[in-house]
This record gives sequence, structure tokens and C-alpha cells, in this order.
Amino acid sequence: MIARYSKIDLLCLDEFGYLNLDRKGAKLLFQIFTEREERKATAVATNSPFTEWDKTFGDARLCAAIADRITFRCTLIQTGTESYRFQATQESLFPGQ
Repeated sequence: MIARYSKIDLLCLDEFGYLNLDRKGAKLLFQIFTEREERKATAVATNSPFTEWDKTFGDARLCAAIADRITFRCTLIQTGTESYRFQATQESLFPGQ
């Protein structure tokens, strides 16, 4: 599994942090990020700030190591905290407001 996800040119992870990982899953993800580091592109979409990632991984040290791997030489794009889906729904229900 590590080799498979390590070879993909662009690995996209959406809703990152939405579900908590057990220790085995967190370690596996760490290994995948380590294999991809500085070789392949990884895109991560999340609504969770880095300060809440320890809940996702259940281990503060492992969380710090994962954050270190994916933020090294990265570009962070923050789009805000408003949901575009919710905004579109509001606009369709209440046009002009």
C-alpha cells in the first residue's frame, strides 16, 4: 500500500481530519507522506486547523511529524472558514440578501 500511494504523481486528500485515525492508520499515513516527501505532489484539503490535528492522529508527536512532512516546502492556501456549499444554498433560498 505504501508503494502504491508513493508512486502517484499527485495524491489528493479531501476532508482531511474529518475522521479520526487509529494508531495503525496514522503510522501508515506518516509512512506514505515520508515516501512522497520532496518527490511527489500532495494536496490536502481540510477544515481543521493544525492545532486540532492531534485529535485526528491521537498522538501529538506523530501529528507534529506528519504536519512537518506535508508543510515542508509547501504552499498553504487558506480559503477561509465559510462553506461555499452553505453560501450557495443561502443565496438560492434568499436571493439578493
